[in-house]
Amino acid sequence: MSTMAAEGEDLVTPSSPTGPNTGPRHLLRTLLPAAAATLAAAAGALVAVGCFLGLYIRPTSDDWCAAWKARDLGVLGITADFYTTQNGRITNAFLSGLLYGGGPAGTKILPTLITVSLTAALVLLGRRLLHALGHTPPLLALTACALALQALLYFAGTRSYQVLLWAPATISHTVPSVIGLWALLLALATVGHPRRAVRTAGLAGALLIGFALGTLSEPFALVSGLLAALTAVLCLPRLRLATTWRPFTWCLLWCTGLALGLAVLYTSPGARWRRAQQPEKPPLLSAGELRATFEDWLRMWDTVTGQWAYLAAAAAGLLLGLAATLRTPHPTPTPTPAPGARPAPGAGAGAGRTTRAALLLLPLPVVILGSFAVAVGLRSGYGPTGWTYARTWTSFLLPMELALCGYGVLLGAWAGTRPAVRRPAAAAAATTAALCLTLAAMASLVPHLQQLTTATVARSIAWDAQNTRIRAEAARGATDVGYRPLHIASLAEPFFTADYDRDWVAACVSRWYGIDRIHRR
Repeated sequence: MSTMAAEGEDLVTPSSPTGPNTGPRHLLRTLLPAAAATLAAAAGALVAVGCFLGLYIRPTSDDWCAAWKARDLGVLGITADFYTTQNGRITNAFLSGLLYGGGPAGTKILPTLITVSLTAALVLLGRRLLHALGHTPPLLALTACALALQALLYFAGTRSYQVLLWAPATISHTVPSVIGLWALLLALATVGHPRRAVRTAGLAGALLIGFALGTLSEPFALVSGLLAALTAVLCLPRLRLATTWRPFTWCLLWCTGLALGLAVLYTSPGARWRRAQQPEKPPLLSAGELRATFEDWLRMWDTVTGQWAYLAAAAAGLLLGLAATLRTPHPTPTPTPAPGARPAPGAGAGAGRTTRAALLLLPLPVVILGSFAVAVGLRSGYGPTGWTYARTWTSFLLPMELALCGYGVLLGAWAGTRPAVRRPAAAAAATTAALCLTLAAMASLVPHLQQLTTATVARSIAWDAQNTRIRAEAARGATDVGYRPLHIASLAEPFFTADYDRDWVAACVSRWYGIDRIHRR
């Protein structure tokens, strides 16, 4: 009997969280790491292919102009040129000068720099979110989730080449999102820091980074400004989400920097010249223009919602939430309050519940109103077809993905504390379902990535051969050489217009090769 009792002490019920070979603890050691590793491998392979394609990037469209200006004018020269004659985006020009100033190597490594920086930022933000929920963040699951979000961002849309591989678009619309996430990490690290010098540096950083982004990307400035403004309202001390005015001040300085940057951009000689080239059109706030803009906005969302793969962002978040919660064998401890914020009020505090609900729903107006602001800007800048410039959608697509992922994490964290879900069978079923959905989404992106790979590599081979021929002819003293347009990703190539005098791409190609003009070959 004593022997049987001793053996019985090692037996656990199916729902026991502490048994050596069963329950969520066993699931943690087997299924959850395997699921995270599988997702990391699948999503990481897609992202790695995108980075590898950077080696096959060749100039097209705006590349030609930025390349010769960076070479001949230098970083400050191209910055001045953008301000006085192009569009006023001085930060955009400065980054272009740095990128193109080193020759073709800059554009080839840019996709890798973007993915590494974005992965690190997403992992660090995920750690903070899970720490706030009172859980130990699993690094492998965090990395898998970050890679899955990036695979969706780069390859689920209609302009993958422009979002990741075409430097002018990535500088204008992908890099700002990366900078914005690191700015958010800066805010979280400095707003509640005990040292005043660190807090002051964080506030100065908000103003300076906001100004730089205001002269880098108008769509991102609009979306991030909306997010900061709504967050500032929720961080008013009287709403009891924050105990000090520091979070509100940080958001205010961020919005101020954005506004100053946009003002410099809008009043620049280059922006005035660009507006003067556009045909007369009805006022932006007229009934007809508002109706047309709303229709453009609906077309944008019809395209986005038609891509079911974006649901994988929520599934990846659910997997991350389960992985983090099921690591904990006991009920979740009370979350540690974030810097600058007070613990959530008790259940009886109606105002506290309202504020927390508003914070939880904050991504919805940011994504909805932010996407409409992008539609307004596109119609204003490019006319009735402006909404098709999907490379600009990154400014609200990344917040949308982060919102879906965040809601998935919260759902997984909530479900992971339920006794029914903590049973091995239920936990395994939830983990498997989330993994299958994300893997199916990753698999659905493969055909598009294959087409992108084929087009990019084939163009690079043809481009290299043509580049060798043109340089040889120019070295022999030719001033007018033949050029065969090599189109990719709906971008402009020489001879896109019948009027050669208005063919700015052909002019930039000629300047790059040091010849007078080119003709169609």
